[in-house]
Amino acid sequence: MVRGKTQMKRIEKASSRQVTFSKRRNGLLKKAYELSVLCDAEVALIVFSPSGKLYEFSSSSTMINKTIERYQKNAKSTITSGRRTKEENIQDLKNETAELQMKIELLQDTERRLLGQCLDSCSTKELENLEQQLQRSLGNIRARKNTLFRDQIEQLKQQEKNLMKENTELRQKCEMVDLQLSIPQVVQVLPTTRTIEVETALFI
Repeated sequence: MVRGKTQMKRIEKASSRQVTFSKRRNGLLKKAYELSVLCDAEVALIVFSPSGKLYEFSSSSTMINKTIERYQKNAKSTITSGRRTKEENIQDLKNETAELQMKIELLQDTERRLLGQCLDSCSTKELENLEQQLQRSLGNIRARKNTLFRDQIEQLKQQEKNLMKENTELRQKCEMVDLQLSIPQVVQVLPTTRTIEVETALFI
């Protein structure tokens, strides 16, 4: 006989519910015992029946309270560690935000100085550094501009070659057309033939 799949919902019939509770409770206690023996695990199990009766199992040689105390300490440690980690993350974000803000302000100040603004507070050394930086930037700009010019010149040279090639081909075609037009056409005159009708008279 095939056993049907049990639906996971409350058993309405009280007697059936009590029988199922007893069977499942015993099975659960057995599994807890097997887990503690086979895996050398510390297991504590607490079950209250619908009527409020307590059933418990502990793999420890002492009372189940020892396992419960250990669980509570571990839970508190986890909560405290989680809170500390969250606070540390918030502080790290604040420090990172402040550092980024300082970098932004420094970049904005440098940009203004490169544009020739807010130079009153600059020392001679700072002004020399700005001048050198601008000269390097100008050199990079000129080098890039020369590179673009060379590329454009190469493109124009290639276009010139292509146009010259097309011009040569067109000139050759024109010469062939002119040559064909200069050849005299031979007109073939066919001789006209006259049909002479001969009348033959037959006299008897």
